[in-house]
Amino acid sequence: MARMLYDLAGAEPERRFSPYCWRIRLALAHKGLDVETVPWRFAEKAAIAFSGQGLVPVLVDGETVVSDSWRIATYLEEAYPDRPSLFGGPAGMALTRFVANWADAVVNAGLARLIVSDIPAHLDPGDLDYFVSSREKRFGMKLDAVTAGREERVAEFRQALHPLRMTLRTQPYIGGEAPDYADYAVFGGFQWARCVSRFPVLEADDPVAAWRGRLLDAFGGLARRAPGYDG
Repeated sequence: MARMLYDLAGAEPERRFSPYCWRIRLALAHKGLDVETVPWRFAEKAAIAFSGQGLVPVLVDGETVVSDSWRIATYLEEAYPDRPSLFGGPAGMALTRFVANWADAVVNAGLARLIVSDIPAHLDPGDLDYFVSSREKRFGMKLDAVTAGREERVAEFRQALHPLRMTLRTQPYIGGEAPDYADYAVFGGFQWARCVSRFPVLEADDPVAAWRGRLLDAFGGLARRAPGYDG
């Protein structure tokens, strides 16, 4: 059986914009594992019902089915120990879990309040009502209100990245001289923003922007080739 990754797509099948799916696409590339990515949309719950839940990413690797980005990453590490490590050992895995949680709580949550109103323009019509109603319920307001004033508020988001910026001033990647899953966990959010929004979340001279550029070009430009905006 071919290795397949169910991956969130917009109206254009090639526009893949889930930060969690991007974590796994880069993790698979890091391991040097070929994969067929299957475009999936919010309305297509039946297509991944075999996974026992309703969210992507879902990895099908032979007879093994794994969902949730963290569980998939740890599965890849355990199933392919002869391939380049995503974590560098148990201590690295534990530390990377903190980084992934920080990315969820700070990076992805901050980005959502800057870009969420730009996402509906890229959605398949069958996903539009679900996405807008579920996100408006989550935020307690209209999506345009969530991102209102973002030109002024983006400075606060950029300041929240200072620990990342300090790290990247002394080394090219969170993982050190080469990227690892900690990098992919954080990068996924920035790739999400790039795929759906023209809004400039980073300043051009920010070390974080340079790091993002290096990861866009990694693995033969895997992430840069995805439809998106490079502002």
